[in-house]
Amino acid sequence: MSTTDQRVAIVTGAARGIGAATAVRLAAEGRAVAVLDLDEAACKETVEKITSAGGKAVAVGCDVSDSAQVESAVARVVDELGPPTVLVNNAGVLRDNLLFKMSDSDWDTVMNVHLRGAFLMSRACQKHMVDAGFGRIVNLSSSSALGNRGQVNYAAAKAGMQGFTKTLAKELGKFGITANSVAPGFIVTDMTAATAERVGMGFEEFQAAAASQIPVQRVGRPEDIANAIAFFSGEHAGFVSGQVLYVAGGPLN
Repeated sequence: MSTTDQRVAIVTGAARGIGAATAVRLAAEGRAVAVLDLDEAACKETVEKITSAGGKAVAVGCDVSDSAQVESAVARVVDELGPPTVLVNNAGVLRDNLLFKMSDSDWDTVMNVHLRGAFLMSRACQKHMVDAGFGRIVNLSSSSALGNRGQVNYAAAKAGMQGFTKTLAKELGKFGITANSVAPGFIVTDMTAATAERVGMGFEEFQAAAASQIPVQRVGRPEDIANAIAFFSGEHAGFVSGQVLYVAGGPLN
């Protein structure tokens, strides 16, 4: 058992994809993990993976864009696992479209889940981190933060996550809390499958096209991102804060 066996982590958007891989990875390192997603029932598979391997996890349903639900969810985590000192803000949605076709709802939904959600979750958890004198906040950005056709809402939200991260690092550092951001490149998830469908390509073809443009000549897997998150959330990463790490198989320019 590692030295992190008493740490409690919350991973949002953890029912599948990057969030699920991260929850499993953090549990394997000894953390008790709250697997949080909009649909609590959808978290069952992730929780079972953790518990079947001897770890400790609970499923928590929560709309991260809803302040009351966030406060209730964090209170439940405190009651069932203990005060959270690791937070991974991974919850996200896509509402892709070109600017002239994008609706108000498309814009607001993406901003609310990504940015408002990260804000509400961080605000609710930081008090427990301050009390513990230890905290790790990891926010999921994206290579789309650099701009991506058809994703003006998503790109703006993911760029915003980077500024949010750097500000948290400055505000919370004196309390022993670090804040960092991981910005994935092409990762095989339901979200990238949805993007392939939007542009009219089969997913296998879409992956092959992406891999051909990546220096390491492959697309990423959720576990690749979980590895980076595990570093930032670790006990020995206390002098690393306010950083944005692109995990994309090579440089993006």
